[in-house]
Amino acid sequence: MMTSRERIEATCNHKQPDKLAVDFGGGFQTGIHVSMVYKLRQALGLDTPGTPVKVVEIYQMLGEIAPDLRDALGIDTVSLCGTGTMFGFPAKEFKEWRMHDGTPVLVPVDFNTSPDAGGEILQWPQNDRSVAPSGKMPAGGYFFDALNRQPPLDEERLDPVDNMEEFGPVAGDELVHYARQAEVLFKKTERALFCTFGGLTFGDVALVPATFLKNPKGIRDVEEWYVSTALRPDYIKAVFERQAEVAVENLKRLHEAVGDKISVIQTNGTDFGTQNGPFCSLEQYRDLFLPYQKRVNGWIHTHTNWKTFMHCCGGVLPLLDGIVEAEFDILNPVQCSASGMDPRLLKKQYGDKLVFWGGGVDTQKTLPFGTPAQVREQVKERIEIFAPGGGFVFCTIHNVQACTPIENLLAMFETIKQYR
Repeated sequence: MMTSRERIEATCNHKQPDKLAVDFGGGFQTGIHVSMVYKLRQALGLDTPGTPVKVVEIYQMLGEIAPDLRDALGIDTVSLCGTGTMFGFPAKEFKEWRMHDGTPVLVPVDFNTSPDAGGEILQWPQNDRSVAPSGKMPAGGYFFDALNRQPPLDEERLDPVDNMEEFGPVAGDELVHYARQAEVLFKKTERALFCTFGGLTFGDVALVPATFLKNPKGIRDVEEWYVSTALRPDYIKAVFERQAEVAVENLKRLHEAVGDKISVIQTNGTDFGTQNGPFCSLEQYRDLFLPYQKRVNGWIHTHTNWKTFMHCCGGVLPLLDGIVEAEFDILNPVQCSASGMDPRLLKKQYGDKLVFWGGGVDTQKTLPFGTPAQVREQVKERIEIFAPGGGFVFCTIHNVQACTPIENLLAMFETIKQYR
């Protein structure tokens, strides 16, 4: 019988594990909304009613997958992440709060829990109320949207340095945190450490608005950023060049702090796909993104045993050769509902080149709107397609969303247990 860590590492080396590897909550794109974690814990009898669940990622409002829940669900991963948040204040001390649907949760002490007159919850960067808010949870909402704070652009004064403010040496106390957490998780669990570490992903539009900075400068509007990839490629490359230099230096320091305790590290969160295909050509991807991604991934492969994890939604089949060239080991979330992303085709053409981490069940239609029987059937089918020969870690296609029927979520986990 393999340990969870051995199971994940065998799977990532394209070897058949003793049973199917499973991840929920290892990364911030493989999680479960806090309201659904609460319902799961209640359904499994792990908590008494009213026991709050900690929010571990406040932008998407993801819930903590605590050790007892990992045990109950047979999860093979554990999260290793920093102390920061998407709004720039720390997640070290927590307070109780209730979401609009009544879910009791724990949020960081700097998290604003008071709705405005319209029922919206606003968040301020670093909890500084003297600057404009950077995020909004709509009235009745379940997660946050970034607010556009880009000042008017002066084309003559555009300076790539303005988009580099967030890329600097990792703080010493943050490295101490990673070292301590890695030591605890490695020794006290047998699970694979899934590391999230800042500054490694190039052009992620979730990060471009810089909800964590008080007064972000440069190109910070999502639409303007996308336009710039076509109209201002030299500007984008200058930003990426500086980011890559800093990223490699920070990776050196991270490796000195944690060694080879990490099994998987996320090095991309940028979405290159839409529902109907990629938003850029393979040639543009190779020109604008691949060199910098390969510099980061190449350093990791040369100096560590970590596997590199690419989160990238959408129909990205035409880009997969480039993604392999960029030295990504793992593809997530494997959005099988998008154009070209047929699971059998993916397994046949790329099953020996990429680990498919996700694709287990559709979170746009089947899991939230199907019947338990339909969920079971899709989970069984995806395991049959992706699992043979290793190279498949079961997870949903992106995070499990709020309002998913608990019967469907339980059906998913029951089927995983039956067929893993």
